[in-house]
Amino acid sequence: MGKDVVRKNNSVFKDKPKPDVREKVMEHGFSFLFDEELVMLILGSGTQKMPVEIMAEKIIDVLNDSDSPNVVDNLLMLNGVGQGKALAVAAALELGRRRSSHLRAPVKRPGDIVPFLKSYAVCDKEHFLLVTLNGGHEIIQIHVVSVGTLNRTLIHPREIFSIAIRENAAAIIVSHNHPSGNCEPSEEDLHVTDQLKKVSVIMGIELLDHVIVSREAYFSFLENKLLPD
Repeated sequence: MGKDVVRKNNSVFKDKPKPDVREKVMEHGFSFLFDEELVMLILGSGTQKMPVEIMAEKIIDVLNDSDSPNVVDNLLMLNGVGQGKALAVAAALELGRRRSSHLRAPVKRPGDIVPFLKSYAVCDKEHFLLVTLNGGHEIIQIHVVSVGTLNRTLIHPREIFSIAIRENAAAIIVSHNHPSGNCEPSEEDLHVTDQLKKVSVIMGIELLDHVIVSREAYFSFLENKLLPD
């Protein structure tokens, strides 16, 4: 009798559908997923001969054994993986690489942070960014704090320092882009920087710089001696 119960329970367990990957990520976030499940989201579907779960497992095996320049060619060798799926996986890898290349990068002078802000320099709306740094002035993370209109964005110190405290940052750099291409700071830029500097002293989280970026240039408050002592 006991064995029958176990057999029945196993049958029920096997017949129970797996949680939908999209439902899992909406409920728990991307960090909750296994690598194979992330690939399943990228692929969307498999083929009649190869379900998406199996295809994702095979793709992970290829990624583990491939150097970056060979990823697409190696993926195309898998049955059922056409050019569209291979390029989608490779594009996701490249986007992830670009978005995470700043992690733990040391910032010793204003120019060191500029390459990590350039992707925002081409935006046609003003983005206000926060860069959090540890005690060694290595980048913890880059945050988009607000997105304004073509020439204006409003920011409050509370938003900045709540993030810095959450990440246990020792220092911060703030930045925003000027869609006009002119990196000279406005009166509002000067006022915001002055406010943030005063709060940074109170909070004990150093404001290292305010960097304005455009397509062709950047402006550092520190380099131009506009960061209040």
